[in-house]
Amino acid sequence: MEENKIARMRELTAALLQAARAYYQESREVMSNFEYDRLYDQLAALEKETGIILSGSPTQKVGYEVLSELPKEAHPIPMLSLDKTKEVEALQEWLGDQKGLLSWKLDGLTVVLTYENGILQKAVTRGNGEIGEVVTSNARTFENIPLRIGFMGKLVLRGEAVIRYSDFEKMNEEIEEVEARYKNPRNLCAGSVRQLNNEITAGRHVNCLIFALVQADGIDFENSRKKQFEWLVSQGFTVVEYRAVTTENLSKAVEDFSVRIQSYDVPSDGLVLTFDDIAYGESLGRTAKFPRHSIAFKWADEIRQTKLSYIEWSPSRTGLINPVAVFEPVELEGTTVSRASVHNVSIMEGLKLGAGDVITVYKANMIIPQIADNLTRSGVKEIPSACPVCGGATKIQQINDVKALYCTNPECQAKKIKSFTLLVSRDALNIDGLSEATLEKFIAAGFIKEYADIFHLDRHKEAIVSMEGFGEKSYENLIQAISQAKHTTLVRLIYGLGIAGIGLANAKMLCRHFQYDFSAMEKAESEELTEVDGIGGVLAEAWQQYFASEKNCQIVEHLLAELEIEKVEETQTESTFAGMNFVITGSLNHFTNRKELQELIESKGGKAVGSVTSKTTYLINNDVKSTSSKNKKARDLGIPILSEEDFLKLLEGEYHAN
Repeated sequence: MEENKIARMRELTAALLQAARAYYQESREVMSNFEYDRLYDQLAALEKETGIILSGSPTQKVGYEVLSELPKEAHPIPMLSLDKTKEVEALQEWLGDQKGLLSWKLDGLTVVLTYENGILQKAVTRGNGEIGEVVTSNARTFENIPLRIGFMGKLVLRGEAVIRYSDFEKMNEEIEEVEARYKNPRNLCAGSVRQLNNEITAGRHVNCLIFALVQADGIDFENSRKKQFEWLVSQGFTVVEYRAVTTENLSKAVEDFSVRIQSYDVPSDGLVLTFDDIAYGESLGRTAKFPRHSIAFKWADEIRQTKLSYIEWSPSRTGLINPVAVFEPVELEGTTVSRASVHNVSIMEGLKLGAGDVITVYKANMIIPQIADNLTRSGVKEIPSACPVCGGATKIQQINDVKALYCTNPECQAKKIKSFTLLVSRDALNIDGLSEATLEKFIAAGFIKEYADIFHLDRHKEAIVSMEGFGEKSYENLIQAISQAKHTTLVRLIYGLGIAGIGLANAKMLCRHFQYDFSAMEKAESEELTEVDGIGGVLAEAWQQYFASEKNCQIVEHLLAELEIEKVEETQTESTFAGMNFVITGSLNHFTNRKELQELIESKGGKAVGSVTSKTTYLINNDVKSTSSKNKKARDLGIPILSEEDFLKLLEGEYHAN
């Protein structure tokens, strides 16, 4: 019997580690949050029952090793996760006769901030709890943290870097291609904070909400965490929203927070309860994984039972066909839901989902509908052998232990719709009036079979004018937009082709490297492609595979025949700044914004980067005598600091260093 329990513990450990690795390191989801918590609780119960803890158990390990190229640093005090409960009664029992602070449990990326002499000196991510990544230059771009404070002693804080839902949605609205949009605020925030170029971080609207004060030399907080928060606010910090509680008002406070979660603009996956009495909380010590001064509360999911009607298969531009569970409508967290993504075939098989099964559903973090469990588990009966859109053959591919269904037909209409949407998007041919819905109608009607057909829609005037949502005026506007799109640039064309991994920046670098010679680019060998900044082996292979297809080459040839590619003057391709790296900082006077200056540098063969290193050629800063960190580093490395006037002289060949 004991052996069976240990075997089960091994299974649970392996499954949980795989799920955590996929979620945190690879931004994939192989099981729902509900399922993860259920398996985790099973493992914790078995460990308590047997007294055995296996090596690598997720109940003992805090996070995963850092994988980025950022500098790493050990935390002086390990950053532990919190024990958790879903029962308000358990929170009340835990708090006892003490006073506490109840606050949001934020769902972002934890960072440790260190201030000395009133200046932000260092920011380090949580990492694996023992070792984090140094992201100081990125943290200085967070929208709401002070770079200088009145307190001159050493101050160490812990906060959660977050991107608000409202900012997240605005950023996604600016991305024309649906497939390229960010999946959720948490992953976007984690990627933003860990960027190697802090200019990217600066554009992502990252905020940092402080949830713990670790050290503040010489300040008497009267043994109260509430006093700590109040003092931090006085120093200019934004602290996590909190409420002072006792056992008497704790239940009401939890209820109030739970009502607000639906409209709260900051990602949150629960609450945190902390003893206000600092000394009392610290005197309780810690377990191997959890400190005892705080406990997390995860929302008790509202679970409803319903019947699975069928699985709907939804194809995408990449060929991936996603399973979506369609079930009899139920009320969850105040809204009616009838659909939930199942994500992939592996999750379907794990739940043994079949039409007619009795399932339980909930909203993850009270927002996203998910399947909690399948009570009848009749088994996966049908995985379509034909794509529901084009009828082409499908196949199951297994990548990193996750099975997913793909359409194998390169001519699949679903793939075409997404590809055409990219081609006509703002950064590509920029054809106003050709929305994804309109393209879908035209493709279904047979008006568009390949890219060049867009420029012959006038052949179908009568049919288009009679379509729902169209009329004579709409048609004329569309034809005019198409006519204007004929005149374009090679960069826009290459981006619009949708070659895997080739974004707008890559397209620019390719064009400059090959001096805007499309024929040379099309036939380029891998060795030459990888000489281009930003093009590695994977992108080079994707480029070559695209043009190895006779069909693709023919489609591009037909498209080129319809376009007038803007010729790039020699002065634009001359290599005035070839091999030079520029860093731009501070406010600008002559240029509208940094992007305008960056584009000028790139048009002259140079490169604009985010941070000063030994490879930097010039730092551009109108405040040449500034004592900023970038100026200081440039001076230490002997790198010239240019004002805009100096840069313009350099551009004309008239700049002479002092």
